[in-house]
Amino acid sequence: MAMKTGSALLVGTLLGVVMVAVVLGGEAAVSTTEFCTSCHSMTYPAEELKESSHYGALGANPGCKDCHIPQGLQNFHLAVATHVVDGARELYLEMVNDYSTLEKFNERRLIMAHDARMNLKKWDSRTCRACHKNPQPPGADAKAAHKKMETEGATCIDCHQNLVHKEVAETDLNESIKQGKMVLKPEKKDDDDEDEEDEE
Repeated sequence: MAMKTGSALLVGTLLGVVMVAVVLGGEAAVSTTEFCTSCHSMTYPAEELKESSHYGALGANPGCKDCHIPQGLQNFHLAVATHVVDGARELYLEMVNDYSTLEKFNERRLIMAHDARMNLKKWDSRTCRACHKNPQPPGADAKAAHKKMETEGATCIDCHQNLVHKEVAETDLNESIKQGKMVLKPEKKDDDDEDEEDEE
């Protein structure tokens, strides 16, 4: 009897180790830029990344996962959840939408950008903070804006949008959460427009 229990325990432990290895290996495999860009539509933002200031800066060449998937064992549950929930949704959308050209991709670009921003907001921009550990913004305005992270619950993505991919309208993430739908930020007036208004 004791022999059977010991054997069952050993088999269970070995199966557990194998399952953990499969999950960790699978998570690593689906977090590569090669995997992401196996869907043609993701080749567009991947090319934009390579042309952005984030690529090559200080010798860093981030991939899709570095911004869009929380890294590290402490974030493993978020990485898996992101792949299961967002990955399944994006795979479905890939099948039902026509992304064969950049123009067709751009028709849904704002929605996809907003979804990515909402993830970053939900994660307190932890993927940004993985590299930007202790930002020291220059100038009084930037310092005041960064103070909002302590006083108003702001996070990097609230202010820093359109840094890597093609520019789309910025979204108000706090209002989007409150209203349960995408809310655009009011358009910023140019200094020239303000000067014209002052003259009138």
